[in-house]
Amino acid sequence: MPKTKDTEKVGTSIKKCPGCGANMRFNADIQMLFCDHCQTKIPVGETKGANELDLADNISKDAFWEQSDAVVFHCDNCGAKVVLSEGETAKVCPFCGTSHVQKTAELAGLKPNGVLPFLFGEEKAIEYGKKWAKKRLFAPRKFKRNLSADNVKGVYTPCFTFDSYTTSTYVGRVGYTRTRTVGSGNNRRTETYTEWENISGTHYENFDDLLITAGSKFDQKKLDKISPYETNASREYKEAFLLGFMAYRYDKELSDCWDEAKTRMDKIIRKQIINSYHCDTVDYLNVSTSHEKVTFKYVMLPVYIGNFTFKQKLYNFFINGTNGKVKGKAPVSFWRVFFTVLLGIAVVVGGVLAYFLTK
Repeated sequence: MPKTKDTEKVGTSIKKCPGCGANMRFNADIQMLFCDHCQTKIPVGETKGANELDLADNISKDAFWEQSDAVVFHCDNCGAKVVLSEGETAKVCPFCGTSHVQKTAELAGLKPNGVLPFLFGEEKAIEYGKKWAKKRLFAPRKFKRNLSADNVKGVYTPCFTFDSYTTSTYVGRVGYTRTRTVGSGNNRRTETYTEWENISGTHYENFDDLLITAGSKFDQKKLDKISPYETNASREYKEAFLLGFMAYRYDKELSDCWDEAKTRMDKIIRKQIINSYHCDTVDYLNVSTSHEKVTFKYVMLPVYIGNFTFKQKLYNFFINGTNGKVKGKAPVSFWRVFFTVLLGIAVVVGGVLAYFLTK
């Protein structure tokens, strides 16, 4: 995609404070728009729950950003893309922390119809991050001390939720482990065998808000690690919730995410069928599933993204913006590992010497 050459420098929102004219932001701690300059507070206003959209219907033009509504910024360093409202700019990339973030001519794509707002602010997020960092035994002190607003950013990450009523027909063969006594006299013994049963039937499953991430920089494994998110509590998309935050642009299409959702549903269905037979082994199981009343939501989920560079290597950690759950990777200090191993050896040697000296 073509990009402009000029790098943007300053970022945040376009909502002006009625008191002083400064930019306002969404304050997650008070769930209101807030002016840092004069402390003016403005309610976000009533919002409805996010609507489910029919997957089978053609997506209307209203579901896409207008070219005047939003702008895509691209990080030349790690490739991440963020969407900001027209008039906003991106200062640094939330994933790698570099300033190589440039405005592009790329259209912003599908517009979210739901948002789960951040429930706490950056200061609280840093507290959660520091508590997590302190538990990283081998992390260097520099990493634990230097967590700050400079390397923790609030980003709304794109996800699709899917609802589906499924009907699955199946045939297969399952086995049960049995024991029996055979032989007589000195040859009398117990042997184990498998009793096989042919199975078939119909299984019904109702999936509600199966969550699939739509961004490769924040993949499904990362999302699952900091879940759960109460997506049924998501609100109808309102720009006010994003003021002062970045929104990571999806790079997985809706159709691809639906295929991924069906794969996850298939695994769940197979597991439910197998569990219903309480068997010990499965010879084979063929399942055919049909989907009805399939709906989806395109929801922006709140994630605080931490980035830290140690010895020229980037480390990311992620904080659930609703419950504070933290997962990620921390750098490892060679000297902390070395002295821990040394201490372990000393303890073992001391224990051995104490044993022999007391004999």
